Amino acid sequence: MSLKIYIGGKYYDKADAKISVYDHGLLYGDGVFEGIRAYSGRVFRLQQHVDRLYESARSIHLEIPISREEMAKAITGTLAVNNLVDAYVRVVVTRGAGSLGLDPRKTTDPQIIVIADAISLYPAELYEHGLKIITAGTQRNHPAALNPRIKSLNYLNNILAKIEGTNAGCLEALMLNHKGEIAECTGDNIFVIRKGEVHTPGVDAGILEGITRDAVIELAREAGYKVVERSMDRHDVYIADEVFLTGTAAEVIPVVECDGRPIGTGKPGPITKDLLKRFHTLVREAS
Repeated sequence: MSLKIYIGGKYYDKADAKISVYDHGLLYGDGVFEGIRAYSGRVFRLQQHVDRLYESARSIHLEIPISREEMAKAITGTLAVNNLVDAYVRVVVTRGAGSLGLDPRKTTDPQIIVIADAISLYPAELYEHGLKIITAGTQRNHPAALNPRIKSLNYLNNILAKIEGTNAGCLEALMLNHKGEIAECTGDNIFVIRKGEVHTPGVDAGILEGITRDAVIELAREAGYKVVERSMDRHDVYIADEVFLTGTAAEVIPVVECDGRPIGTGKPGPITKDLLKRFHTLVREAS
């Protein structure tokens, strides 16, 4: 059965799901998006994802033409029409079609697109054995230029860092901010464990406020771990006992090497394993 794609209130077969080549989402990366997971037929933290989508849109002066409630129904409806229970959902809102030129006032009809499909970001064995990463030379966008808290369609910053990672044989790459501090990876937030404490960069480091990141912080605190949001540099990664990444698609994945240096024992550590187990329990309960 062909996947059905939601565009502007209607469903189209994947091959027929099209928008204008004059859409500023295509021409200029002018728009916002969300990546969302469904487990056992229920969407994980749907409200938080919808809220973040609308906050990103508001920040770039983009008026989403449907309500938050209608957006939530479009997401759950797309899962239902495709008979998907465990899936990844991509929600895209573009500026809409217009004339050539940057002026958003010359655009009309913002496009709302919802795609539900399977996703496998990392091979299963990496969750057991851990991920190797490098530090990219490409810096994270300066918050005063394009704030990383906006999940915009312009992802070139992340893509260029991702290319550095893949060229080095790594599936992820660590990005530093304009101060040389750790920000996040190209598609995931980063956590460092040292002496039983869980540390992660704060929002002021120039990161996306990850939904999975927030869930893991809650889980860690509930489990009795001290969680500290602070500025860090690569030294903190190199001397860490454990490192792991979080993201909607990635969930919780251990990192065992950075820039050729083994992290801790070079194997996934006990706190990472514990939090991964707790996260899997959480998503099952949320389902």
